[in-house]
Amino acid sequence: MFFCSHVERTSRYLIAQKIENKQAALFNEATLALFSRIPDHKRLTLTLDNGKEFAAFKALEKPLNLTIYFADPYCSWQRGTNENTNGLIRRFIPKKTDFSTITNEQLQEVVNKINSRPRKILNYRTPEEVFIT
Repeated sequence: MFFCSHVERTSRYLIAQKIENKQAALFNEATLALFSRIPDHKRLTLTLDNGKEFAAFKALEKPLNLTIYFADPYCSWQRGTNENTNGLIRRFIPKKTDFSTITNEQLQEVVNKINSRPRKILNYRTPEEVFIT
């Protein structure tokens, strides 16, 4: 079990969903579901790393109306906001946790906690406040 997570860079707003495995079809299905809740005008670009779950990325560009970019191999700093946010998730769900024991509802609770946590970089506003305005 894995999770699919996306973070809006300016507001640090997180969306995430549990997925069964790293197959591209499952990743795309989860990404389409997650982005369907995001207003069209907030969807501009998406930067991915080079995992096999992103192999079918072309199937996302048109329905989501966004441009997809890839970080260079072994350059995690090019996706720093996402890497940092994954670290925040790991504070609630430690790295060796068996994800089959975590429900999607539990993951959403973690997402809500992260999105409602004030951040210094956001002038002590929450990602949710910044994203909605």
